[in-house]
Amino acid sequence: MLDIGLYAFYVLLIIGIAVAAFWPLVHAAQDPKSIGKSALGIGTLVLIFVIAYLMSGGEVTPQYETLGVHTEFSSKMIGAGMMMFYIVLIGSIIAIVFAEISKSLK
Repeated sequence: MLDIGLYAFYVLLIIGIAVAAFWPLVHAAQDPKSIGKSALGIGTLVLIFVIAYLMSGGEVTPQYETLGVHTEFSSKMIGAGMMMFYIVLIGSIIAIVFAEISKSLK
């Protein structure tokens, strides 16, 4: 009985991934201006990642090795991911505070 559930899960997962990949393309075809906005957002995230990657350290300590991080690249990618999270989190908080203050002043 467990096999049937797993196969059903895999089929539904593939359908979900296909819909998640296909639906934005349909929406973009209906509104071509949204492609530029999406490209700007993706470009901003790539720029933030590059900045985070350049800021992160690549050291590998014995504690990292016990956790499965054995290369400088892995350490740098983990550091970049954490740094990117912090940058986006702080930017989001600033944007929310700014939006609320500007709304209250209007």
